[in-house]
Amino acid sequence: MLSRTADHLFWMARYTERAENTARMLDVNVQTSMLPQSDKENAQGWRALLGISELQYAFDQKYQSLEGREVIDFMVRDPGNPSSIVACLTAARENARAVRGTLTTEVWETQNQTWLDMQRRLQSDLLETDPSKFFEWVKYRSHLSRGVTLGTMLRDEAVHFIRLGTFLERADNTARILDVKYHSGAPESGESMSQRDFYYWGAMLRSVSGFEIYRKVYRDVITPARIAELLMLRADMPRSLLACMDEVVSNLHEVRNDVSADTERFAGRLRAELQFGKIEDILAEGLHDTLTRFLADIYELGNRVSRDFLVPLAA
Repeated sequence: MLSRTADHLFWMARYTERAENTARMLDVNVQTSMLPQSDKENAQGWRALLGISELQYAFDQKYQSLEGREVIDFMVRDPGNPSSIVACLTAARENARAVRGTLTTEVWETQNQTWLDMQRRLQSDLLETDPSKFFEWVKYRSHLSRGVTLGTMLRDEAVHFIRLGTFLERADNTARILDVKYHSGAPESGESMSQRDFYYWGAMLRSVSGFEIYRKVYRDVITPARIAELLMLRADMPRSLLACMDEVVSNLHEVRNDVSADTERFAGRLRAELQFGKIEDILAEGLHDTLTRFLADIYELGNRVSRDFLVPLAA
């Protein structure tokens, strides 16, 4: 496969996944903002969301105050924000259009229809009157894109590069959500979890489709330590770091070439650390430090994938 084709497929998937992740984060903030809290606590929640995406500076350059409706507008509509839902779905469609001949008709029509529907929905007042309904639509279209891809495309290199993009982006996002939410929401040692904490962590789990899974796995009260274990070390949790790395390693193996051995070893090491890790050891070392290192490694892994597969070699 030509490297530029692989590049378009990889980034089509990453942008689609990023739009879904942005919708998930915004939806959980909308839900938690409805809990009884001070204006300061509410503002901290929206600031944390910007911090997850490393967009605090860009937001402050454009807005004078920190209000929920302004953050939603920035993260949904602003074409100048590369992580906004508009920017991501537009970029996903443009990457799909560039490799239209590699995709099945169903995959292309799904991407194109998502972009067209987005224009209509943003022209209505849905985002102002029922933002959660809009975010559910974004998540649904992302689910549809993945399902159509797996249901209609030949399991060749094209699908493997799409899956690589999806799971690298998902691993990055899960780590960011867990880091920021755990750091700002975990009760101090010895403190019991309040009713507000329960709703806070419940909303956080729902942002990664993990609330029902948590109940099935642990069948007990929600605790930050178990949330960290679920989202990091459980291979059967679809959005966990280990599940993402399992997919990354598997798809890397399928597209391996003469120069990718070091990248495969790098990815394998990241997976092994999660596969054989214990949450007690991670918490003792420091969850923030562990997740910061993981995010740096995921960024490096993305660069290695680009170097080995996506960037045309110089003549």
